[in-house]
Amino acid sequence: MERVICLSIGYLFGLFQTAYIYGKIHGIDIRQYGSGNAGTTNTLRVLGTKAGLIVFAGDVLKCVFAVVICSALFGKSHPDMVYLFKIYAAAGAILGHNFPFYLHFKGGKGIAATAGLILSFHPTFLPVGVIMFFGTFLTTHYVSLGSLLVYAAFMVQITVSGQMGLFTGMSQPHLIELYAVASFLTAMAYYKHRENIKRLLKGEERKTYLFKKNKQ
Repeated sequence: MERVICLSIGYLFGLFQTAYIYGKIHGIDIRQYGSGNAGTTNTLRVLGTKAGLIVFAGDVLKCVFAVVICSALFGKSHPDMVYLFKIYAAAGAILGHNFPFYLHFKGGKGIAATAGLILSFHPTFLPVGVIMFFGTFLTTHYVSLGSLLVYAAFMVQITVSGQMGLFTGMSQPHLIELYAVASFLTAMAYYKHRENIKRLLKGEERKTYLFKKNKQ
């Protein structure tokens, strides 16, 4: 039951579509411009750096809030399962972001929300995520490549950390469940980026810059 509640809370937070709301405030439906994606990168390209940063912050925070609330609700009574509750809450937020029912399930790709998961999951995960994303993005200017590598690193890190005993008190069955949810999120991210992957392989992926060359 706790897992379902965490997923539900996360999904409700994920429904706060920052890019869509910000676009509507400025008179557009962001999904009808650029890549058609309701996320940070498309907002940055269509509406500029300030808009992109605001959307990124909103999408990160909605996942953080969901994780913090679920940890507070169930962490004390089930301390050995707190990381499971965290990842279920984050999974709900990412699903709500990617598939908002009131927008006909057309949302974003969940990367900024995933940043919220990494930020709130465990202190050791943040430096790896930051280095992996910005190291890739600042050298290649491919947001998609940085995002995909972050997920790959997250999957490796969560598995290695779990097997090394970082998540104190978790039983092996719960660890396997944790890895399964992380694998689902990773697979979903790669599926959502399938067209980006094709363009990357062909050398046709569009580069993104924080302060120049983005507007069409």
